[in-house]
Amino acid sequence: MQTIYASETVSISDLKKNPSEIITRAHGAPVAILNHNRPTAYLVPAAAFERLMEQLDDQYLLQLVKERQQERSVKVTLDEI
Repeated sequence: MQTIYASETVSISDLKKNPSEIITRAHGAPVAILNHNRPTAYLVPAAAFERLMEQLDDQYLLQLVKERQQERSVKVTLDEI
């Protein structure tokens, strides 16, 4: 059995019939799109997707900082810059 990461589900056929209704009915929550009773996609509100992308970007930057903390530092003066 596959985990579904949404409290609402809808078939692709039902989504095609009335996508606006599905979005309204979800009340801002993600909706799992099912094909043959298996999740094939998620319909995610724009605000939630934007937050997710920001979190991924933050995670990337945090990893970059951690990697760079391990590098050897080089001292320079303001005149050298």
